[in-house]
Order: sequence, then C-alpha cells, then structure tokens
Amino acid sequence: MSTTPHAAIPATLIPGDGIGPEITEATLRALDALGAKFEWDRQVAGMAGVNACGDPLPQACVDSIRRTRLALKGPLETPVAGGYRSSNVRLREEFKLYANLRPAHTIIPGGRYENIDLVLVRENNEGLYMGYEHFIPIDGDPHAVGMSTGVNTRQGCRRICRFAFEYAISHGRKKVTVVHKANIMKALTGIFLETARELYEKEYKGRIGFEEVIVDACAMKLVMNPWQFDVLVTTNLFGDILSDEIAGLVGGLGMAPGANIGEHAAIFEAVHGSAPDIAGKGIANPIALMLAAGMMLDHLGRQDLGDRLRQGIDDTVNVDKVRTGDLGGTATTAQFTDALVKRLAG
Repeated sequence: MSTTPHAAIPATLIPGDGIGPEITEATLRALDALGAKFEWDRQVAGMAGVNACGDPLPQACVDSIRRTRLALKGPLETPVAGGYRSSNVRLREEFKLYANLRPAHTIIPGGRYENIDLVLVRENNEGLYMGYEHFIPIDGDPHAVGMSTGVNTRQGCRRICRFAFEYAISHGRKKVTVVHKANIMKALTGIFLETARELYEKEYKGRIGFEEVIVDACAMKLVMNPWQFDVLVTTNLFGDILSDEIAGLVGGLGMAPGANIGEHAAIFEAVHGSAPDIAGKGIANPIALMLAAGMMLDHLGRQDLGDRLRQGIDDTVNVDKVRTGDLGGTATTAQFTDALVKRLAG
C-alpha cells in the first residue's frame, strides 16, 4: 500500500487494555513529531469492549477496520470467564489476516546476543489454532479424552510461503528457512514443507537462498547460533512459540512489534500483554508499539518515516541513554517519549 506524502491516512486506533492507552498516546506523539498524518477512528476492544458494550470485539470496531483497512492496536485482555474468545484471534479470522510478521532487531547492545536481525513469518489462520477441539467422556469423566484437529490447506501454505519469499526479496534478505515437523506430522506439516519446496523450485530458485529445518532443531539453533538464520517461515503453532523465543534474543516482548496482514486489511500491534500490574503508573515501555507504527509506515510506502522513527528510538536509548525501567533505566513513559520527540523534531 502506498499513499501521497501529505494526505491524512484513515486508520483505526484501538488503544487496548492495561498499559495500552499509555503506550498508544506515546506512539501518537512520536507519529505527530514525524509529521505522519493520520485520521484516527478510535475504537475499543478487549476488556474495554466488554465494559463498553458487552463484547470484546464490538461491531463498531469491526466496521471501522473494514472501512479503513488499517489499524494500530494496543494489547487486548481476553476475559477469563464468560466463554469469550480472544479478540486477536477473531480479528485474524474476520479479516483473513493470514500473515503474522514478527521482526526482531537488536536495539540495545551488551546483552547475551549482539546484532540480531531476524524476521519470522507465521501462518496466522490455519494449523492447530483453528479451534476444532472436543472432549470424549469415559466412565463418568466428561474430559477423559481431549482431541484437537489441525488443518493446513495447500492454498494457505502457498499463500504464506509466497508472502515470505516476496518479503525476503523485496527487503534485500538473503535466505528463507522453512520450519516444519514433517518427519512426525507427515500430513499436517508435510503439506507445508512440500508446498514450500514446490514454490521455491518453480518461482524463487536463484532469487533467494532456501533451507529447511525441523522445529525442535530450529529452537535449539536459535539459542546456540541465531545469526545463521535470516527470514523464517512456519505454521501457526510453531510460529507462535518461535516468535517469542526470537523476541527473547533482543530483550523480550517489550521490544517486539508485530503485523497481521491480509488481502483486505492490515493490523499492527505490540505483541506483549496488557500488564495490568503497572497500568496507570506511567512506567510502561512504549517501544514495541512504536516499532509496530514504524512497520505500519513501511506498509504505507513511507519507509523514510519508518526509518526515522527507528533511528530516533535507537538514538534515544543508546545516545541519550533514556530508558524505561525494564531496560535498566529510570525514565517514565512520558520522559522517554519527550526525549524521542525531541530527537524526531530536531
């Protein structure tokens, strides 16, 4: 998607729960300092949606995203009781957001791992997360047997693998690694591996590097030598697990942005939780949502602004040494944002 430089871009804004409103306001300040013009339609979801209208994904929120086809979202809390389904899962299903994009880039040096630059592409709608589950009662125990059915389709596998190959090529990456468990789950992940191989041979061979790795070996290699990887593509469950592992290489979920991309909408988010224990204290780290906003700018064809935002965050953390408590500093959310805004406006 691209846009003219000076037009205000219609977008849905979902501040979310817990620390969501605080990090959202910080991110809006950063975008304003960049001169990135958005026409925000504020909506509620998660617990805020339940409190407002009894639904963690109100119809007004869905209608807004259907109109704007673009959203920036803070963390959403799923109510434990009441049979509510995850708002995040419902959004992925509603808008067929088949690609979950999770980049991980080292911002703060001196940790266990230096110079991490990885991208994980996760299939977002199929696999074992489709929710085809049931119990079988035996001898009076209603939950004696639990069963779950995973579904991967040829079309879905081809779509996410093509997304990964195209992303890697357009972003100047060198290699795509297909992560699977086809040695054991021969049908469910075998179809994924088979489709990736066929697509590579027919359309991408000679244009990008390609390799295969079994998921458990991949998890080990990410800890031992993450620099051997570049872009990884995998199925839903494996992607959920590995993306959090990769976030751990760069400081945790507080540094991890995410994008959920489909044919008709794109939703950008901080992938961490709502952190209710620190909500309202003004000490939350807003970097993940800010980085997600940078991904949104890239998606809109404004990588120049996205690069400025990322560089501003890097300089604020490493040159100005302004860091929130989770990064070893003492800055409040507002103090970090003030320092970043000064950088961006300078």
